[in-house]
Amino acid sequence: MAIPDRIDEARLRRLLAPGDSIWASLTVVDETGSTNADLVAEAKGGAPSGTVLIANSQSAGRGRQGRTWSAPPGAGVAVSVLLHPVDLAPARWGWLPLLAGLSVAEALRQYPGLPALLKWPNDVLIGEGKVAGILTERVESPRGPAVVIGLGINVHLTEAQLPVPSATSLALHAVESVVAGPLSRTEVVRSCLGTLGELYRGWETKTSDDDLAVWYRRRCATMGRRVRVELVGGLAVEGTATDVDGGGRLVVRTDGGTHVVGAGDVIHLRSV
Repeated sequence: MAIPDRIDEARLRRLLAPGDSIWASLTVVDETGSTNADLVAEAKGGAPSGTVLIANSQSAGRGRQGRTWSAPPGAGVAVSVLLHPVDLAPARWGWLPLLAGLSVAEALRQYPGLPALLKWPNDVLIGEGKVAGILTERVESPRGPAVVIGLGINVHLTEAQLPVPSATSLALHAVESVVAGPLSRTEVVRSCLGTLGELYRGWETKTSDDDLAVWYRRRCATMGRRVRVELVGGLAVEGTATDVDGGGRLVVRTDGGTHVVGAGDVIHLRSV
């Protein structure tokens, strides 16, 4: 079956080849079950940091907490990257999922009329609609601890093709890049990998997460919102999101006090 808007591997290789790029290799496959699962297997086999895997079509994509992610062939972006942040203190690894989300938001903001923001920790929103999700997985590899970061972005989906009513796509906002022309999956991938590489390289050279935290808070739509955070095990915290702390955790003020949340699903509530 012909895949519309096929991702141009040769073009991506040319654009991501400069000597200061963190990307070591890039492969595009026609179809796979999950780019993250494939790259986790490659990491366990000794793949180097900077390995990138992209699928034109993905049939069994995964999201957080075991959810699935799918899009019709040619309608979405499925890309996973492998990083070995071995020189970073383990306490800083908690920022990696947030950094990945911030990278996608910044990449999409290069398109006019796309004020992409983040719902903590790393759902990418346009307005109140989710346009992209991130899944990060820690892997023990022969080269040491590693992380696989998966990016799933809704590009050409029509309203009828959206998986849930709370989702959206780039096509529904009729975007066009100042530099790239009409919307294409190749350019979306190029923008996201370029931005992720720049943010990651700058972050890993620092000894503090302060600058990243300031940048993240500025792009986080959860700040100041009434939220319900659904925690693992069925518990929930409801209140006002007041901060993201130095470890990337969400700070929620409730009637009973302040809660610091390291993991959970955030629901933005309407103000009353």
